[in-house]
Amino acid sequence: MSTPQIQERIGKLRAAIERHNHLYYVANQPEISDREYDRLYHELAELEKQYPQFMTPDSPTQRVGGAPLTAFKSVRHRAPMMSLDNTYSPAELTAFHDRLRRQLPHQAFSYIVEPKVDGVAVTLRYERGRLVTGSTRGDGATGDDITANLRTIRSIPLTLFSANRPPAVLEVRGEVYMRRDGFAALNRARESAGEEPFANPRNAAAGSLKLLDARIVARRPLDVVLYGVGELEGIAFETHAQLLESLKEFGLKTPLRFWQCAALAEVFQALEELKRIRPTFPFEIDGGVIKLNERSFYAQLGATAKSPRWAVAFKYESARAETTLKSITVQVGRTGALTPVAELESVTLAGSTISRATLHNADEIKRKDIRVGDRVYVEKAGEVIPEVVGVNIAARTGKERVFHMPEKCPVCGEQVAQAEDAVALRCENLQCPAQLKRWLQHFAARGAMDIEGLGEALIDQLVDQRLVRDPSDLYQLRPEQVADLERLAEKSAQNLIDAIAASRRREFWRVLFALGIRQVGAKKAQTLEQHYASIEALMKATPDELQQIRDLGPIVAQSIGDYFRSARNRALIGRLRQAGINLKRAPGAAAKGGRLAGKTFVLTGALEHFTREQAGAAIRALGGEVSASVSKKTFAVVAGADPGSKLDKARKLGVKIMNEAEFMKLSVSAPAGLS
Repeated sequence: MSTPQIQERIGKLRAAIERHNHLYYVANQPEISDREYDRLYHELAELEKQYPQFMTPDSPTQRVGGAPLTAFKSVRHRAPMMSLDNTYSPAELTAFHDRLRRQLPHQAFSYIVEPKVDGVAVTLRYERGRLVTGSTRGDGATGDDITANLRTIRSIPLTLFSANRPPAVLEVRGEVYMRRDGFAALNRARESAGEEPFANPRNAAAGSLKLLDARIVARRPLDVVLYGVGELEGIAFETHAQLLESLKEFGLKTPLRFWQCAALAEVFQALEELKRIRPTFPFEIDGGVIKLNERSFYAQLGATAKSPRWAVAFKYESARAETTLKSITVQVGRTGALTPVAELESVTLAGSTISRATLHNADEIKRKDIRVGDRVYVEKAGEVIPEVVGVNIAARTGKERVFHMPEKCPVCGEQVAQAEDAVALRCENLQCPAQLKRWLQHFAARGAMDIEGLGEALIDQLVDQRLVRDPSDLYQLRPEQVADLERLAEKSAQNLIDAIAASRRREFWRVLFALGIRQVGAKKAQTLEQHYASIEALMKATPDELQQIRDLGPIVAQSIGDYFRSARNRALIGRLRQAGINLKRAPGAAAKGGRLAGKTFVLTGALEHFTREQAGAAIRALGGEVSASVSKKTFAVVAGADPGSKLDKARKLGVKIMNEAEFMKLSVSAPAGLS
């Protein structure tokens, strides 16, 4: 063959192999035998070996990479990768429908109901029809680049099918999962090899995607279902049904079934049918997903900090199992709270092997009359966290023992106490090793200081060997100290020290979250960063001032005040400052010279194109400030739908009032859609 003929043959082989991959892994309609497929594959591989100038990254022979990665890179999502709010009853689902009806008065809309696959959320980015990146959800804003692992999944096309020109950008989202039969075979192989079996298919899928060697991932029975989109360019969809049909035409694997419903009653019928046929699916399904079909309403409805307002999950009633409560152990959390844990005879529940379950607190144990030796009922709360929900009283023999919470901490031996308004007992020893270990795990977590490689096992060693007594000690560690720890080589030790050093530059709100202030999660830490430019400014704030800030309230304000009044906490902040930790808002967030520099805005009402957080971020990016209250110093009040009393106060004070269109002209543009 001539060189042009060879190139043409390679192209035809690639197209044929991808077509047969689709027929086998997506459509479940194979046209050729495995032997015929192998012949095509080997012919292509041999031609590419002989003519490497024609090798391309999207060739079917290049699905599995070579050398393992050393770490995953981070990928920032162009559009937020959100999770869904859950509903557990018809009443909660009806409330969701009623909210949409209030927000879309006089508008006709319909729903799509899809199976909720119990898998791992991923996003795939295609540019001009070619797969360029694949990543995990992560914290919703940033995930891990797992492109090499996702390329090994044969149901994910490396090149989109398209009769016309493919879109410039198509970012599709869905779940990677493991079929039940594949999961069972994998666990049999692991047990034969003397390895620990996976607890359930979801854990197996998640663990597989975290592997740094794509060659191992390629041997795992992973699959994918795709049902949503992120960033789009050169393509648009009027309805979700149209979106699913288009994804299918591109060769992407979409839900096996979905229902289009014109009314809420039809949604309930679809959920009942899905529940009935649920056992026939070859993978785990833990409920249904209800989405607004008309995508034109998505921007208008917007989203909360975590979830879109146009979709919700409906979780089916939890599976239940009966087993014996062998004993009760007590765990100590990072805030000193003592939590009783049920140690159970192993039992299978919703595809998982359960041997431990939460008992929440002493009051719950007393309320349910749970005793050691009881036959107890175990459910998965929200199909995720196992909990003991009741006792089989009829099975009692009289040998069961009443459990009493300890008077001393089971870890450090110090006295425990219970505040008047609290349910939980707490260890008040601030040097308790259990508290310190959990605190350090929180401090190093991805949503906080994001210290790669600082996991539970390593933290246990650092604390047990007294190398770390609080988070500031992390920044004093030397490579030779860490290299002496179990399972750490010299290179790994240096990588850890580098990761700790890199965390000095984390955003101010992440540091606030990492401190572990009670009642202050990631979202509230971001809110505090919006209002206080530095740790010094926040430390001076009074509880009265703090509780005026939207989304804080008196309990959170008091907790923040209590934290900064503590001499121990103030000393820690001093040590973190000396270690070079960033304790100020980034300059770009209130940039001098920005178009809005020196101007303070107040936001009120529901905005159509922005969430409250996005609008605040746009103001700060241009040098402006956002305040929770209106005063004579306020430059403008941005008023959306249903504004509150702030609008009246602005009128009384003569403060400028802007609608959303005026605000968008003043700032930049509306953020990327939340689809």
